[in-house]
Amino acid sequence: MRRVPEIPPAGERVPAYAGTINTMLIIDAPLTDAALARAVVTMTEGKSAALQRLAVPSRQSADLATGTGTDQYCIAVSATGDSPLTSASSHVKLGELIGRTVRTATQEALRWQNGLEASYTRGLFHALGRYGVTEATFLDDMEPLLGTADFDLLRKNSKAVTYEPLVGAAAHGLAAVLDRTRHGTLPASVHRDAVIQGAATLAVNVAARPHRWSDFRARLHDGDGDTKGLILRAVAIGWADKWSSP
Repeated sequence: MRRVPEIPPAGERVPAYAGTINTMLIIDAPLTDAALARAVVTMTEGKSAALQRLAVPSRQSADLATGTGTDQYCIAVSATGDSPLTSASSHVKLGELIGRTVRTATQEALRWQNGLEASYTRGLFHALGRYGVTEATFLDDMEPLLGTADFDLLRKNSKAVTYEPLVGAAAHGLAAVLDRTRHGTLPASVHRDAVIQGAATLAVNVAARPHRWSDFRARLHDGDGDTKGLILRAVAIGWADKWSSP
């Protein structure tokens, strides 16, 4: 599998690589046609589960990816043996083996070819890139929000912030809240408060000062702006407070 590129601007040539996941599944037993068809479903579920575990973002929406538009597969089964197996659903051992094997193999392929090891996905950008907080624009976005000294310090030490485990935990938690409100699990009436509370948690983890949560929440409530702006302000508030007097 190759890394999925950003969508190029209109009129620009599309790169040769397209992020395809090719899965080859070999089963040392005969299957009925129905079981073979179900094996495709179970295999696809295993692939999507691997992408979900790694929180791989979609390139087409704010959702997590379930695959790519060019994914392909090949399944080979034995032509000899006893009576063909009649099911490959997750309710039977064959389905369990297919799901686990494909999930593990997909994660390994992503780790070896794309460097997408699970611990690398904890960062701020991996969690919230779907909502506009990206490494490419992070420093430019942060500069107007910080004083000169604080920004210079952030520029030299940005990875210490964006890959800090508790910052990553807060970022993934905030992404989950944004997903649930966008999909209607949480009502729109609580969206702003829920996002601000998550942003306040992000800010205290950047600052490493959990006792400041109530203050940060109040400061974030006072401001306006979209979701991306709120997240960036939370990082700025936490970073500036981190280096201020206790």
